[in-house]
Amino acid sequence: MKLNWGMIGGGEGSQIGPAHRMGAQADGNFTLAAGALDADPDKGRVYAQRLGVAPDRAYGDWREMLEGERGRADRVDLVTVATPNATHFEITKAFLEAGFHVLCEKPMTMSVEEGEEIVRVAEAAGRICAVNYCYSAYPMVREMRAMVAAGQIGKVRLVVTNFSHGHHGDAGDADNPRVRWRYDPAMAGVSGQFADCGIHALHMAGFVAGDEVERVAADFASTIPSRVLEDDAMVNFRLQGGAVGRLWTSSVAIGRQHGFDLQVFGETGGLRWASEQPNQVYFTPVGGRTQIMEKGEAGLSDEAGRLSRVPIAHPEGFPLAVANIYVDLAATIRGEAHGTLPLAVDGLRSMAAVHACVASAKADGAWVDARPPMLR
Repeated sequence: MKLNWGMIGGGEGSQIGPAHRMGAQADGNFTLAAGALDADPDKGRVYAQRLGVAPDRAYGDWREMLEGERGRADRVDLVTVATPNATHFEITKAFLEAGFHVLCEKPMTMSVEEGEEIVRVAEAAGRICAVNYCYSAYPMVREMRAMVAAGQIGKVRLVVTNFSHGHHGDAGDADNPRVRWRYDPAMAGVSGQFADCGIHALHMAGFVAGDEVERVAADFASTIPSRVLEDDAMVNFRLQGGAVGRLWTSSVAIGRQHGFDLQVFGETGGLRWASEQPNQVYFTPVGGRTQIMEKGEAGLSDEAGRLSRVPIAHPEGFPLAVANIYVDLAATIRGEAHGTLPLAVDGLRSMAAVHACVASAKADGAWVDARPPMLR
């Protein structure tokens, strides 16, 4: 039976909304039953109805949606929060406390304290609070994680990752509202590019290595002077197991399009994956030739196979990586076995790392503990 799904934000013209709508409904697990899709109540209601939402469940804002859904026998099973960063905490907390499962866009909160509160609220309510670290749900990323866990590259020594693009590199476009908010502390919080893209790379580093980030040392730069927050960052980090980490993230790297890649180097081999060629993992055993592993081929882990939909050589892109998050959410809500779902604790760790990197950058790159207080 399909689960009822509701969405807050992600309205017409949004960057992430279509990926969520395609992803949630790709496998027949969810029906879009309710929504408060736009900051303009009338636009949101009209657009929700165009998407097939019944008029009485096309809401003007999230508070109206909370009250409207709270008492329904057919209320939504899952709510996705895809609103601006500064609103994530208030909306996520309210729906968790009302007994709804929530998928929140990253960053989950604006502060570490808010992140810890979300973890406590989700636990007290017995509800799932997941965070959309969707890149971790690509089948071949799951394959890399399985290979590391199985010891196929030995103990991890070094992780190198970057998430760098050049789409905000034009100083003449700096006042574009779709760009400007990302560097405005009132909207984005304490960090710009690192909180936007860098935390995807940092989360992926720990996810594939099967470890957690312990310490960071960061250098932030605002290369376009009008920006308050950084548009380029270099971060050194250490994982709890002792592995060394290097991370670069930038929005002014003109010529780079998406630019998210990950390399993991162990005692007996190395792995490499890039989001622009997400169906391949490059595996090099020590002393051996590099092998290209393809999504859909025989011999991959059960986790990679479970999340692959089409045969080998056929691409599965970003919306289906988002869909894999919803696959795991549906299984978890139904009480079935599921894969490694990024949860509120992962969102909390990311926010603690953001604040640690900000503190480090202000202290000329000093090493700072990146663990949230409740997890030390």
